[in-house]
This record gives sequence, structure tokens and C-alpha cells, in this order.
Amino acid sequence: MRYAQIRSMDISNGEGVGVSLFVQGCDRHCFNCFNSETWDFNGGKEWTEEAKNKFMELIDRPYIRRISVLGGEPLAEQNLDEVLSLIKEIRNSFPNKTIWLYTGYKFEQIKDAFIESKKWLQASWKHSAIIRWEIISNVDVLVDGEYIDEQKDLTLKWCGSRNQHVIDVKQSIAQNKMVLYCD
Repeated sequence: MRYAQIRSMDISNGEGVGVSLFVQGCDRHCFNCFNSETWDFNGGKEWTEEAKNKFMELIDRPYIRRISVLGGEPLAEQNLDEVLSLIKEIRNSFPNKTIWLYTGYKFEQIKDAFIESKKWLQASWKHSAIIRWEIISNVDVLVDGEYIDEQKDLTLKWCGSRNQHVIDVKQSIAQNKMVLYCD
């Protein structure tokens, strides 16, 4: 995996003061994306053990309440394994901090692909569907959906267009339906 940047004091990509990781690489290329410099999977910097350790040190401050992972596309095939590993490590090391993830994928699309993957043991996309669901299952808040410029709405909290949702993942899984996050 590669990454574009780390923000050590981020107040715009989730509730409260957090640390944000912008992964590198996205194949969606939403029109007027605010972060098009993260599209190239070969751009940015290599995600090394040193970069991960620095990121974890930034999280380990008492006033940091949130970690956000965005991009690029964190759930792109090229980023899945490292994002899963990182999310699990954050969850284990900092169980009281909130994890946010931004993706162009829709929550229902991820859930349906996971359910379908369990039916087809040899499907080539099974691995990706299972990893995406495992990532989602380990975050607290999911901001889903591609940015659609025609639906741009600057009054929305934490997302850029009206088609996107800010989802309480734990409640959505528990209730088996999408539950929106309320602050």
C-alpha cells in the first residue's frame, strides 16, 4: 500500500480531533474530487513499518479521539490487506478511540457482496468481499458513496454530496439495516 499523507491534528474528517490517513490510489475518479492527487496507485509514499509506527504514535495521544482512513480509496483491491491489518491494530491498541472510514463503495453493496461471497466458494471476488466486510465490521463510522458533483452540498457534516451516508456501523450490523450516525 501507498499513502498520500497523514494529518496529525485533523478536525474535518470526522467528529472531534483526530488523526487521518489518506491512502493512495483510487479507480473511481469522481468528477471534481477534492483529492484527485491520490488517484494514482503508484503516487504518494510507501507505507512502511516506520510510517505505520509514526501513525500509531500520533494516535497514542490522550486528546486524539478519532482515527479516519480515507483516500484515495481505502477499499480498493490494492489497499485491502494493509488497511485491514491497520484497522485491526488500531482497534486492538486503542479500543476506546473511534475509527472512521470513507469509501466510494456503498454500505449495502459491501454487505451484499459479503453475503453472496459465502455462497460461491471459488469466486475470484470472494477474497475482496470478505476483507471489505471485515474492515467495515471493525470501524465505528462509515461514510459511504462516491462523490457526485451534481449533488454537492456544503451544509452536510462529514461528506460532500447528498447521496453519501454517515453510518453507525455497529448499530447497522446489530439491527441488520443501515443506521445513520448522529452526533
